[in-house]
Parts: sequence; structure tokens; C-alpha cells
Amino acid sequence: MTKVAEPKQSPFYFFANIRLPIFQESPYSILYTPYYFMPDLNFKCVHFSYLTIRELYDIMALRQEVFIVEQNCPYLDADGKDPQSWHLMGFDDAKNLVAYTRLLPMGVSYENYASIGRVVSSKSVRGQGAGKIIMQESINQMRIIFPNEPVKISAQSYLLRFYESLGFQSTGESYLEDDIPHTSMILKEQ
Repeated sequence: MTKVAEPKQSPFYFFANIRLPIFQESPYSILYTPYYFMPDLNFKCVHFSYLTIRELYDIMALRQEVFIVEQNCPYLDADGKDPQSWHLMGFDDAKNLVAYTRLLPMGVSYENYASIGRVVSSKSVRGQGAGKIIMQESINQMRIIFPNEPVKISAQSYLLRFYESLGFQSTGESYLEDDIPHTSMILKEQ
């Protein structure tokens, strides 16, 4: 049976580079890492158990819009891994979901690695650095949620340089996933 990472309490809200203690007034303040801000994106990272119905709908809609419709790749997106995962959402100033990643504990996608998957950004923010920003935040969240666990990803091969710029290194293992060339990559220890 796969271990499910339980939501951990975040001791701080992150606002720019200022750390502010969280208030314990709401029972939900201990269940998820609250919003914190970066240029043009507001992030929220929650375990599946604490996604709202609206958040889940927006996540599935964005993933389907990009992976199934834009990439013309019919596949079953609801692969059974979401309930065991954390979900990092990037919102624009109008609170629209425009970027997303799925953070998976060790043993869900790879036996000896935690993983970042379903990396996606909306057309509305592509070319503006949103992909790099959400991946940097994904790496930060992996270090908080799954400390000391090595991270492996399945990168679309045309994005190898992008992921290398974030500290990932190709394993040399290339394969087709849903008829799209992919390469396994490991995050170098930092």
C-alpha cells in the first residue's frame, strides 16, 4: 500500500520575503500552506483532501484544455494519483487558475522518488515566465512537503533545456508517453 503524505502545518505565511506567523483562529489554517505571492502569480498548495470542488474543477479543466485539447492527445487524465498528491495552483490577479503542478510522494509515480507532474500553464500566461515560476515554487514545496526525498520527473523531450535550467539532469532514458517523446530527469541535490 502506498503511503499518503499527510498535510503538514505550515508555520508561516510567505509574503514576498517577509515571514508572518499564521493565525490559529481557523481550523483550516493548519491544513494547508496558505497563499503567498510572487510576481504576477499567487500560489496555493494543498493536499487533495483539502481542495475545494471549484479548485478541483479548475485544475481538471486546465489540464484537459492543454494536455488533451491543445496537444491533441486523448488519454485518461484522472489516473488515480491525484488523491495521494499535493496540488500547487498559480492564480493571476483576477483569481483565475493559470498555472499548476501536481506534487507526488515517493512511491506513487516512481518507487524511490517523489515527483512533480502535470506541469501546465494557460495560454494566457505562456511566454511570460509562468512555467519557470511555478516550477521553482514546485521545487520549493517539494523540499517542504517531502524533505530529503529525491525528485524525478517525466519531461516532454522538447523541454529538456527548460528543466535543465531548473536543476534537473537527464537520466538518458527516453520513451513515448501517450505518443509524445519524454525523458526521465532527476533533480540534482542542492
